[in-house]
Amino acid sequence: MTSSQQYVDIYSFTSEENRRFARSNFTKLVHTNARFEGINTTLPQTQTIMDGMSVAGVPVEDVLTIVNLKRGWQYVTTETAEMTLDIEKAINKIVAAEDALVPGELRQGQGGVNLGDEEFFEPPLINQQEEQTFLQKTLTNSHTTTTDKALTIMYHNMRQQIFWDGNKRTATLSANKIMIDGGAGLINVPLDKWAKWNELIADFYRTNDMQAVKEWTYQNGIQGLEVRKNK
Repeated sequence: MTSSQQYVDIYSFTSEENRRFARSNFTKLVHTNARFEGINTTLPQTQTIMDGMSVAGVPVEDVLTIVNLKRGWQYVTTETAEMTLDIEKAINKIVAAEDALVPGELRQGQGGVNLGDEEFFEPPLINQQEEQTFLQKTLTNSHTTTTDKALTIMYHNMRQQIFWDGNKRTATLSANKIMIDGGAGLINVPLDKWAKWNELIADFYRTNDMQAVKEWTYQNGIQGLEVRKNK
């Protein structure tokens, strides 16, 4: 079975329909993505913060992360140009505005990811031309679906750690812009499945083989509307 057959697009929206679907789910999407930073606000608390009000007991840095994720989702649902490395930089500049060494700039120097139990993954140094080439080749591959492209770019960017900070948030929003542009729904892994997801991501970091985590995400993390499901 080829990759394009395996990861057929589950949903078929127009890009504008997909944008509206994403906007109608902003709170859930932000609430889920905030968990990358260990933020444990409830869905109503997340909504309150997104509405511009404070919530007792929620640290200022968590509030800023939530607000910036909202801005990131607003950006990917209004930017109609096709995905480029510059758009990925723009997403990072928004979502990592408070915590990256240089928001919106590719990492220049060593990085590290804690995989638990004192195990660290050290990503390779970043070459801008190589990242541009990878992105372009993936997006223009006529043998793969929108969903396949989005998953490939999402996990590649996570493991490469191409930015100073906010890599998982940036990779997820970038992948979702690809999904939206192609009308394929959204990538949003439910929080009750995150323990398994994090295991698979850690295994991928160790092996550089994304097949298992792509397959699992395809089965568990692609969301859309029943009426837009491909029969």
